[in-house]
Amino acid sequence: MPSLIPLPLVHEARPGAFTVDDDTAIGADGDARRAAWLLHDVLTGAGVRAPVVPAADPVATIVLRLGDTVRDSPEGYRLTVTPERVTIDGGTAAALARAVQTFRQLLPAAALRRAPVAAGPVEVGCGEIEDAPRFEWRGVHLDVARHFQPVGFVLKLIDLAALHRLNVVHLHLTDDQGWRVEVPAHPRLTEAGSWRTETAIGRRTGTYDGTPHGGFFTLDDLREIVAYADARAVTVVPEIDLPGHVQAVLAAYPELGNTGQPVEVRHTWGISENVLAPTDEALAFARDVLDTVLDVFPGPWVHLGGDEVPRTEWRASAAAAARAAELGLASVDELQSWFLRRLHDHVTTRGRRVVGWDEVVDDGGMPADTVVMAWRGSDHGVKAMAAGHDVVMCPEDTTYFDHHQSDGVDEPLAIGGLTTVEDVAAWEPAGGDGPGRLLGVQGQLWTEYLPTPSAVEYAAFPRLSALAEVAWTAPERRDAADLLNRLPAHLERLDAAGVNYRPLDGPRPWQRGGTGRRQRTQRT
Repeated sequence: MPSLIPLPLVHEARPGAFTVDDDTAIGADGDARRAAWLLHDVLTGAGVRAPVVPAADPVATIVLRLGDTVRDSPEGYRLTVTPERVTIDGGTAAALARAVQTFRQLLPAAALRRAPVAAGPVEVGCGEIEDAPRFEWRGVHLDVARHFQPVGFVLKLIDLAALHRLNVVHLHLTDDQGWRVEVPAHPRLTEAGSWRTETAIGRRTGTYDGTPHGGFFTLDDLREIVAYADARAVTVVPEIDLPGHVQAVLAAYPELGNTGQPVEVRHTWGISENVLAPTDEALAFARDVLDTVLDVFPGPWVHLGGDEVPRTEWRASAAAAARAAELGLASVDELQSWFLRRLHDHVTTRGRRVVGWDEVVDDGGMPADTVVMAWRGSDHGVKAMAAGHDVVMCPEDTTYFDHHQSDGVDEPLAIGGLTTVEDVAAWEPAGGDGPGRLLGVQGQLWTEYLPTPSAVEYAAFPRLSALAEVAWTAPERRDAADLLNRLPAHLERLDAAGVNYRPLDGPRPWQRGGTGRRQRTQRT
């Protein structure tokens, strides 16, 4: 039986096999054709160019059908393989897309290559899979601000997320170290804010590489990313971090800050004390940016950041104190909540839902319809659920994949901490008593020490594979030891897909960093 990850709810193997060959054709009608064309592309990698025909066409040997909901889930599906026919049933186009990814794992690993490496038919073992996800939000976060990652890699990560039946890719598009979104109304964001003159070397060494670093996504780049994800039933969640983590903004438009003094795009990691001023001009700027983002990203969620906002500048500013008093706030500390609430109103009038890191519930909080991402610990998520917020659990100690993967001295440079694949496989996200829901879970790829796509892949896999099972598979069906037993076969798929994953027994010689043993986590 194939080592599927994540593990389906039901997988009953039966005698015989279905042959995928030049006589294979894919039948589908209406909205089911989207998943059919996705399957067409999958089979092309296996060396079979199966045409897409109407579902009733007698030549169709793989048929995708939209009908009744499976397992009471909009993403539930049933996949049946007999020697003569494959049928895929689901209640939505997204359900059929999930089934296609499962079928992709039933194929030989070589089918994940970009071109076929062997001639002849491919066999898929007979059986029936009935499946549905545990959580609505099953995500992976990619920081493209600290180190810019090119479009081609973002598309690859989306495809790998889909392979693991994840359904959210969260792009952290802006930070102190770089602004990565074209905003036509504010061109200096990319002219000045998208690049820095140099980057810190190592951890707190006080040395710099002297090499400019930068890049940004044009609006057409972002439209391509969104369309590619949509074809795989993956939602891209854009994050514009406000009102802190904005040194790159102030490098372009210093008048939006509290001092008005020019600054450079930040060369080091950690938290800048530069924050937006609590002015109408800063709010208007933020609304302009969000309007551009909302036009390009059609998904239901927009992330406003809201994390790690120092109060230093506000506390030193007479203008900020006067604005807080004018607004009737208890102190300048509540300016963050005031600022984000104004943006919340703007986003929700456009029919979208706001997401923020768990600091958004502090010092005045946010409306209950704000989704909270609990990164400082599961207790913050439980508290947010008790206050009525839906929560995505992403605690740093388990889901931050920029941590070391072992205590070994040959692990590459990382921000600190230790999160093994075993830790992720054994993790059970904390629930709450409501009224908010546990919406799902997400893995984070912060790129301070992940400068290249290859480095990101090493940090992500196989830990993201393990998280996918936490996100998808019902707890009564999950078993960490069983997952670890299935991983070696799954890594063959990642090999075929060209992923620079970390082997289970340690880094390969060319992956080694020799940066020393594990250190306590410090995001500096």
